[in-house]
Amino acid sequence: MADYSSANLDREKIGLHSGNLAYVIYTSGSTGLPKGVMVEHKNVVNYLSWAISAYCAEAGGAAPVNTSLAFDATVTSIFLPLLSLSTVVMLPEDNSLDHLSRELKRKRQFTLVKLTPAHMDYLQTALAGSDLGKQTRAYVIGGEALYAHNLMRWRGMENEIALINEYGPTEATVGCCVYRVPVIDERQVSVPIGRPIANTACYILDEHLMLSPIGAVGELYIGGDGVTRGYLNRADLTAERFIPNPFKAGDRLYRTGDLARYRNDGNLEYWGRNDFQVKIRGYRIELVR
Repeated sequence: MADYSSANLDREKIGLHSGNLAYVIYTSGSTGLPKGVMVEHKNVVNYLSWAISAYCAEAGGAAPVNTSLAFDATVTSIFLPLLSLSTVVMLPEDNSLDHLSRELKRKRQFTLVKLTPAHMDYLQTALAGSDLGKQTRAYVIGGEALYAHNLMRWRGMENEIALINEYGPTEATVGCCVYRVPVIDERQVSVPIGRPIANTACYILDEHLMLSPIGAVGELYIGGDGVTRGYLNRADLTAERFIPNPFKAGDRLYRTGDLARYRNDGNLEYWGRNDFQVKIRGYRIELVR
């Protein structure tokens, strides 16, 4: 070891910068043509820097990894605890929800648990009311549309447990909009996707890329520091889905293909897809016609 230099790396000399590639994660593999999304360091740093504050990450807590490493929900479950000096609990990939429910029954103290709505449905069936968990500070729910019925067993616990709807395609780095559920209303069908996170902008545009008025449904476009580099070796698809921002020079927008609208209170509401893509348990499926 004495033969190695103890000096810090010269970042400029070796070309390190925030635009370097952090990871590539694949989506929509059901068609046989999976797309590799290139996520840069600045993208994931922006998300995690915001999440540490927003999700009340504190030293000494823990978070379980209960989804596949191929699912970008694990970015939150792995790196957020590590950055806040907390514990990452790696659950076995086989029957991971069974292992998670056992951990919750043991009253394991979790700072946050990240799940899909389908996972929430499973826990509502698998756990008794007392096991749903005041010992868990936050359930962060993403991957697909969230509805009030996914949360009914948590009704009355909203002041003790944060129930957070997190929306974000992989191309916008894990999560770009969040909504903390204030009260679970059984009369409410869908749960809003909320407001953009730090250094992020969301636009509802019509087919002419003009801003839609409040209450009007249009396509959701995402801009800001979370917008990724594009698709690996797919320059044509990158040009189609990542476009110049007509409202901010030098910025790009990711065209989500999701329909949404702004409510009068400033929160975004998800209205489905404008194509044939569907989601099953958080995974995007592009149907072959």
